[in-house]
Amino acid sequence: MNVLLWHVHGSWTTAFVQGAHRTFIPVNTDRDVDGRGRARTWCWPDRAVEVTREEAATLPIDVVVLQRPVELETLATDWLGGRVPGRDVPAIYLEHNTPQSRVADARHPAADRPGFVVVHVTHFNSLFWDCGSTPTTVIEHGIVDPGCRYTGELPRAAAVINEAARRGRVTGTDLLERFTTAAPVDLFGMGAAALGGIEDLPQDRLHDEMARRRVYIHPARWTSLGLSLIEAMHLGMPVVALATTEAPEAVPAVAGCVSTRIDRLVDAARHFVNEPDAARLAGEAARAHAVANYGLDRFLDGWAALLEEVTR
Repeated sequence: MNVLLWHVHGSWTTAFVQGAHRTFIPVNTDRDVDGRGRARTWCWPDRAVEVTREEAATLPIDVVVLQRPVELETLATDWLGGRVPGRDVPAIYLEHNTPQSRVADARHPAADRPGFVVVHVTHFNSLFWDCGSTPTTVIEHGIVDPGCRYTGELPRAAAVINEAARRGRVTGTDLLERFTTAAPVDLFGMGAAALGGIEDLPQDRLHDEMARRRVYIHPARWTSLGLSLIEAMHLGMPVVALATTEAPEAVPAVAGCVSTRIDRLVDAARHFVNEPDAARLAGEAARAHAVANYGLDRFLDGWAALLEEVTR
């Protein structure tokens, strides 16, 4: 099966391209947001193939997976040589994000679109988006298991936030300073250097560095379920997370602390930093839960079934 998919979210795409389907990834000269091509910091299989606009226009695409309004409006049709998603090519709109408007106004851009299916990555997103008559389903995150790498050798906390300065309160960047009263916080992610953090690292090295820290902090107020949180749990890290969006479903109590009370979360981070044995036990529980609920096989099975259904 041939799937056209833009490289928008690196960690999610890394999991998706592990499937049996062939994924064509748009690439342009600038390798910008509309044509990043294959990842450079992840290892992808050969089934993920870069394709130019000219090549995509004539390829036998079985299904297109859209992730941004611009793809829905014009970009996909342009790359498909005039073929319209949902009419000429089966189409899926993959929604990664929480709505950014008032809940009452959270109308999805693919709402009431004939020939479309909207896939949400969390049940929270499915609950909050209004997709009208467009069929919806949920395929929760799954990741390539990095293995249990936790050492917790550094009495510090780790947080992974891409573009932390720009996203600010949405990702809880402003809350990180509160956690420094419990332990030094090392910020990883794209643009982290602007805030004194550690700039974007290759995934394998990032996982090693995360796992050296004693505890993982997830301060996001209003984002979808960050894959870095699931990765931290797979690594065997105890988790301290804001109890917003999907986090209460993703992190069991035995894996750390989930709360809307910042003082409670700071106390939990301090506890794990000062009690390595407790941190390790919570990290073991976090890994067991993540492997059972966010494993790659379940994710790929869900996508294989959906791709088969929409192209039947």
